[in-house]
Amino acid sequence: MKLATVEFEGATHAGVLLPSGFAAAQPLLRNAAPIPDLRALLELPDAIERLRHALQGGQPALRALDALRLRPPVLQPPTIRDFMCYEGHASMGGKWKLPDAWYRLPVFYFSNPLCVFGDGDAIPFPSATRKFDFELEIAAVVGRAGSNVAAADAMDHIAGFTILNDWSSRDLQRDEMAASLGPAKGKDTATSLGPWLVTPDELGSLLAGAELRSHCSLRVNGQEWVRGECGGMQHDWADLIERAARDSRIVPGDVIGSGTIVGGSVAEAIRLGLPARYLEPGDQVEVEVEGLGVLRNSIAAPLPLPAGYRYAAPRTAGKPA
Repeated sequence: MKLATVEFEGATHAGVLLPSGFAAAQPLLRNAAPIPDLRALLELPDAIERLRHALQGGQPALRALDALRLRPPVLQPPTIRDFMCYEGHASMGGKWKLPDAWYRLPVFYFSNPLCVFGDGDAIPFPSATRKFDFELEIAAVVGRAGSNVAAADAMDHIAGFTILNDWSSRDLQRDEMAASLGPAKGKDTATSLGPWLVTPDELGSLLAGAELRSHCSLRVNGQEWVRGECGGMQHDWADLIERAARDSRIVPGDVIGSGTIVGGSVAEAIRLGLPARYLEPGDQVEVEVEGLGVLRNSIAAPLPLPAGYRYAAPRTAGKPA
């Protein structure tokens, strides 16, 4: 199934995208309370199986897709853990020698769940950066709570997959990470998720065991800047769930990011000879992943920095590194 969060009549609703329209989950499940997004849906017992059963029971009431606005599948995730699973990206194509820990451990950072954007949304250009970047990623959304989950059981905790664009202020990121902490402010402005959530059974042969193997591309203003695929992870989705849940908790709506695919950022695209540059206000960015759809965003104009603001990125010259 393709599950989505949409907006109509001034409210958001979780439900199922069908070829003929959108079926809201609340009437399908005969739920007394509204179900405003997929987090709320996944918090209900056996929600996905109950939806399947309800759809088999007859023709649901449908809303036309062109009358809806897609929202992020999860409006405010409890957590966003973003991993770094692709050696080619982590090493910048072999430019950097990676530590042994990268090969042994699925490493991640926590991103900001308060600044999540969906398909069609305008992304605010951070006022304190001069080097605004995209990162083409895949995300899994947790559908079942757990602690200390074994890798053998991990895939049962994934409700589905979606596209993730990890917007990044590279100059802020490099500046703060020189102090041996982060990324933090360099990743604080926005994360895009969408356009919808695809359940594992819908992906067929694209999902091989605990790894998704889809072709991926990214276009800016209609020009292709990235082409790659999301297979070849150093640590697969089961590993990421196991690592995230060890001595901790995962809950429905948690977002688990794969990290950037090989070639999935500005610096990598330039190294590969593609016509990339840092993003500018007005740019139109489209991320397409086989089996998951197309996630589209525009870049909005930045707010002016207050006079005397002390924490803007330092002025540096040169090409992306």
